[in-house]
Amino acid sequence: MQKTAIEVKQMKDFDSDVRREAAEVFVDGYKKELGFFSKDRKNLVDAFQKMINPEVFYLALLNREIVGILACSNDKERGLNIDRNILKRHFGLVKGNLGYRFMKDDFNKKLPYKDSTGYIECVATSVKARGKGVSTALFQHVLYHTAYHHFILEVIDTNKIAYQMYVKLGFSEMERKQERFSSFKGFKERIYMKLEV
Repeated sequence: MQKTAIEVKQMKDFDSDVRREAAEVFVDGYKKELGFFSKDRKNLVDAFQKMINPEVFYLALLNREIVGILACSNDKERGLNIDRNILKRHFGLVKGNLGYRFMKDDFNKKLPYKDSTGYIECVATSVKARGKGVSTALFQHVLYHTAYHHFILEVIDTNKIAYQMYVKLGFSEMERKQERFSSFKGFKERIYMKLEV
């Protein structure tokens, strides 16, 4: 049986707006973390598709369907632009404001890295495509087809599978940071990892 090839493209290179399809993968991949806002998948997709930055997102296609996402951000542009008004409109005043407070520093803050550094975030694979090499294909594309010489990412201590994949790809630990409100967020540490190519 022949293995189907995974194609990787930058979101901005698609002929149509595929932010909704990318948001579906994002919502499915971060279901637990986004559960604070809502259990309504459609509402989550409606909200987050508006905050995706096509300039830094890469998408993996399997049989012409978007099954994986990865943002390679930099010191000028981030993968998501967390918008308080969008969050309030979709999730209400209290959850919108609280969610904005917790997410804005993770996504809206300017990265403290040089131009030669790519910051990898928002990595997710659709449920039906897991275990098929989608994330690896996304990483390999970004590592070898972008102008960055250094890459940094973070992974939470509870995501053991992702951590092992990053080690296998050649990433090594830089530092660990204790997480504030860890009992609310469901993890204790953020692990920062680096790779030079």
